[in-house]
Amino acid sequence: MSDQLKEIAARVQDLRDIAGVTQEQVAADVGIPLETYAAYESGNSDIPVSVLYQIAGRFGVELTALLTGEEPRLHSYCLVRQRKGVAVERRQEYAYQSLAYNFSHKKAEPFLVTVEPHPDEEIHLNSHPGQEFNYVLEGTLKLVLDGHELILNAGDSLYFDSSLKHGMIALGGTRAQFLAIIL
Repeated sequence: MSDQLKEIAARVQDLRDIAGVTQEQVAADVGIPLETYAAYESGNSDIPVSVLYQIAGRFGVELTALLTGEEPRLHSYCLVRQRKGVAVERRQEYAYQSLAYNFSHKKAEPFLVTVEPHPDEEIHLNSHPGQEFNYVLEGTLKLVLDGHELILNAGDSLYFDSSLKHGMIALGGTRAQFLAIIL
C-alpha cells in the first residue's frame, strides 16, 4: 500500500488511542464490520473517503487532518487554484482532489473526482451517512444507486441519500470528472 495510506491509517489509530476507545467501538460508530475497520487501521486496506469522513466526524477533527496531518487554518474563504487541491488517492477506481481542504469547520466536503475508464471493471459500492451531491463536468458515468442504474452525462446532477449503496464507472472509453459534495 502507499505511504499516504499508511500515514492516514496511523493518524486514525493515534486518534483512537488518544480517545481511549476500541476498534470495536469505532467500527460500530461508523457502521462497518470490525474486520474491515481493523484492515483500514492497519494500513493494509484502502479507506474510502466516505469512511474517512465518518471517522473524522467521530473524533471531532477535520477530514484534512486525517489526510494531511495538519488542521485547516482558514476561516473566511479557501481559494483552490486549478489542479492545486489536495490529492486524495483513496480508491483505485477514483482520484479525489479536495477543494476546500484548508477551510476550518466545513459543513460539507467538496471534491473533484476523476474516474478513468476500465471497461472490464465492476462497480464497487459503498455507503456513508448523510447526503451527497454529484455534478458531472465531463464524460459519462454509469452510477448504481440502491440497485438502480443511472447514466449521467456532462451537465447532469444527482442529489441522494448516501447511506444507500452507490458506486460508478466511466463509460465510452473516456475519463469522467464530477464535482462531489458530501454533506
